[in-house]
Amino acid sequence: MRFGREFVSKMIPEWQEAYIDYAYLKTILQDIQATRKISVSNSQSKPYFARNLTRRYTRNASVSENHVIVFNAVTHADFEQDMTYETAFLKAGEPGGDSEAAFFRTLDREFNKVNSFYRLKVEKTRHESLALTRQMDALVAFRHRVKEKKPSSSDSVSVDINALSSKSKENKVTLGDLIKNEANESILEGIRMNRTLETPLSAIKTILKVHKQEELKFTRENLKKVEERLQRAFIEFYQKLGHLKNYSFLNTSAVSKIMKKYDKISARNAAKQYMEMVDSSYLTSSDEIHKLMVRVESTFIQHFSNSNRRQGMNLLRPKENKELHRTTFSTGFFFGCATSLIIALALIIHARNIMGTPGQRTYMETMFPLYRFFGFVVLHVVMYAANIYFWGIYRVNYSFIFGFKQGTELGYRHVLLLSFGLGTLSLCAVLLNLDMEMDSQTKDYRIVTELIPLFLLALVVAITLCPFNILYRSSRFFFLTVLFRCIAAPFYTVNLPDFFLADQLTSQVQSLRSLEFYICYYGFGDFRQRQRNTCRSNDVFTTFYFIVAVIPYWLRFLQCIRRIIEENDLSHGYNAIKYLLTIVAACLRTAYTLNRGTTWNITAWIFSGVATLYATYWDIVIDWGLLQRGCKNSFLREKLLVPHKTVYYAAMVLNVLLRLVWLQTVLDLKFSFLHRETLVALLACLEIIRRGIWNFFRLENEHLNNVGKFRAFKSVPLPFNYQEDRDQDN
Repeated sequence: MRFGREFVSKMIPEWQEAYIDYAYLKTILQDIQATRKISVSNSQSKPYFARNLTRRYTRNASVSENHVIVFNAVTHADFEQDMTYETAFLKAGEPGGDSEAAFFRTLDREFNKVNSFYRLKVEKTRHESLALTRQMDALVAFRHRVKEKKPSSSDSVSVDINALSSKSKENKVTLGDLIKNEANESILEGIRMNRTLETPLSAIKTILKVHKQEELKFTRENLKKVEERLQRAFIEFYQKLGHLKNYSFLNTSAVSKIMKKYDKISARNAAKQYMEMVDSSYLTSSDEIHKLMVRVESTFIQHFSNSNRRQGMNLLRPKENKELHRTTFSTGFFFGCATSLIIALALIIHARNIMGTPGQRTYMETMFPLYRFFGFVVLHVVMYAANIYFWGIYRVNYSFIFGFKQGTELGYRHVLLLSFGLGTLSLCAVLLNLDMEMDSQTKDYRIVTELIPLFLLALVVAITLCPFNILYRSSRFFFLTVLFRCIAAPFYTVNLPDFFLADQLTSQVQSLRSLEFYICYYGFGDFRQRQRNTCRSNDVFTTFYFIVAVIPYWLRFLQCIRRIIEENDLSHGYNAIKYLLTIVAACLRTAYTLNRGTTWNITAWIFSGVATLYATYWDIVIDWGLLQRGCKNSFLREKLLVPHKTVYYAAMVLNVLLRLVWLQTVLDLKFSFLHRETLVALLACLEIIRRGIWNFFRLENEHLNNVGKFRAFKSVPLPFNYQEDRDQDN
């Protein structure tokens, strides 16, 4: 791999603007090379006598080639250690000298940028290390207090020194133990525990501005919680140190590589001089990061892995999610199976003329809504796999944005494996259902035939809830946790995974209605006699038909309200209005579908039009960050990850068109060759595709926001809170 590609691939995506602009420096070198070629060709066109003089002059001047550049270190008055470096190019009068002088000016600017950024980050890590040291001292004292197992009615921090002294005399405690106990009590004095686990009660306290600290209770349960939180904090801090170490190494290597290229192109010997300056800079000479890493390793191994170095280092080092060959093979295998089953299904329907049978309409109104649920899920998962693939190509750090545990995030192959596996299972169930109905020997088992979709749904739910460490348990539990937070929207702080999943649910309204039909079809016993389907005429089913369509938008509305309360940002209020309008429009369209009538039609038109305009504007301008005024990319934004602008224009047009699928409802479009349920499924698929497109550009915009703020790490809540920290917050 060429260094330029390797340099880009190893960058921290959120810090990419803080790295040396290696590609731009290479373009300047190309200009220098072109200028020198022109000067060489001009010299070769001179008469022989003139060229001979030039050679003699060059040979005589070679003595001064060791002094191509001169450095000047400028110290800032406000911070003496913060130096910037300036390079004076001594050969600016030679042909092409202007380009070479511009090269060194650019290189100085880039190097000073890197040096200052690195110093700033090291300063922040130094402060964080002090905070972790205090937390570690508190943990050691807390652990010692728990191991003492002394009875305490109040579990408070205060201690009676006289009682402790008399007890030490009775038990012949040494003076050293007494001093150690006193020191531990002094450390724990004024400390409270931070509550990081959210509950509905904690949400109410947050709204009422009640402090999130609690008195220390010296129990083994609390000790375990403290150890887990502090362990996560140490791991995150160690990985941050590793990123800084890698940042220093990569940028130093980039300077070395670019200077070697400069020497080769210009036939000079400036690389050695420049690298001496680099080696003396803070970027290379500082060993602060190395010392901190050694200290963290020592502390972590001693206190969190029982002095087992191998175990401790395995926890500290980031785990790489390796793509296994069996994953690729299994994905291809299930894809082939799903494709074959689709072809087989089409051939069976055509050969047996199933679409022309009397029971075709009944089948489409009963069994098809049950099976299409799996089709919607498979399509959505495939779109998510495509998102992951393109996020990886354009270096969108989706695992950091979603907060996946490092080493457990799924790649696009893993996601495709799940989707094709579910698709194969669903198609097998459909074919089995059809075959049992067509076979005269199995017609007597009609109830079993009708139960196949329910068995399939139960299997999928069981796999999702399976507590054993199979089929990506960490990802399944992450999904279930976020889903629960979506359902309990007002009682939990809304993070990006929460509202991102809730937005996905807004595109799965028909899936939720299919689940409602499962409950009605099997709960009311209609599966025993398919022709007696009473769900559509049931008032309870009709009522919930409205409610189910509203639930995802209502959850997003509640999330927006929670964010208004917590962040005091009115933009979330405008977002809440968008979902409120969508709720009204969805209810009116559903009412028109069930009741018809001119009044319902007109009101559905008005509210759907307003909601569509509002939602489209929010998608493109707010969520995607496009249509910015005065930017270099017309009607887009300043920074784009996809190099082809037409992709963004096409995405905007597609988003508008796919937002208008509701027109089919109010215009009452019907196609003789399509059953109503088939048309509903096709429109639902279009909405899922629109959501997949929205996902890519939404996360791209979020990634660019992180890049603009150099936000590459999640803040880990610490277990203990000191009195001076509370005073400072107040």
